[in-house]
Amino acid sequence: MKRVILIIIILALGAGLYFFRVDIRDFVSNWQKEDLPEAVGYRQASPMPAATPKTSLLPSLTPNSEFKILDSINLAVPFTPQAPYGNWDDPYAEFCEEASVLMAISYIMGSSIPNLDFADQNMLKIKSFEEARFGYYKDTTAEETAVILREYYKYEKVKVVYDPSVDIIKKSLSEKKVIIVPAAGRMLGNPYFTQPGPLYHMLVIKGYTKDGNFITNDPGTRRGADFIYAPNVLMNAIHDWNDGDVQNGRRVIIIVG
Repeated sequence: MKRVILIIIILALGAGLYFFRVDIRDFVSNWQKEDLPEAVGYRQASPMPAATPKTSLLPSLTPNSEFKILDSINLAVPFTPQAPYGNWDDPYAEFCEEASVLMAISYIMGSSIPNLDFADQNMLKIKSFEEARFGYYKDTTAEETAVILREYYKYEKVKVVYDPSVDIIKKSLSEKKVIIVPAAGRMLGNPYFTQPGPLYHMLVIKGYTKDGNFITNDPGTRRGADFIYAPNVLMNAIHDWNDGDVQNGRRVIIIVG
């Protein structure tokens, strides 16, 4: 009888510690979000150009540039996890690219992601486009993800920028452009990922704080709205698919807007 009681106590303590750990993670995450800048929407600065080169050269940032990088910014990008109904089996386990594209284009168009069914159906439609266009939907590169925006959504203001700096990212966000990044998911260290985390991942950068932390919408977790990443963590994790050798993939971002 004593042995049974002891086992019950151990199990109860274990469960308590587990849920306490989860509560601590949520507390820290919510505390970080308390000081986020007010979210701002996208404003079209000029008419859409007829075409945009598939791959841009690295944008220049000169000391005499008249445009000021803001101290902080938070774009009003709607959020969806890549598995809206919590089913993390395929294809949803592979829908980080589709979710990132949907979030980015919804912000650009000034629309919302009103419910789970809307997110689910639109990601499945993107999947169908990818299968027809590329022959597959899993693990699309930065270039292929840009094709989805240009060809499926008919949106041309898309730049694929290689070897970006933090200033390039901040300047783009200050111009109210949203950024999609491919990443070596296990280098992100997101505590809400099913460990060890995805080999390849994609997420949206939507802003940064005065302390320089990046504000993201990370579709790899239902807690991914306004998720905070330290700049060194996120910058080190940015890598393209590179045929599965992600950690040696080139650093690249997709600027939308």
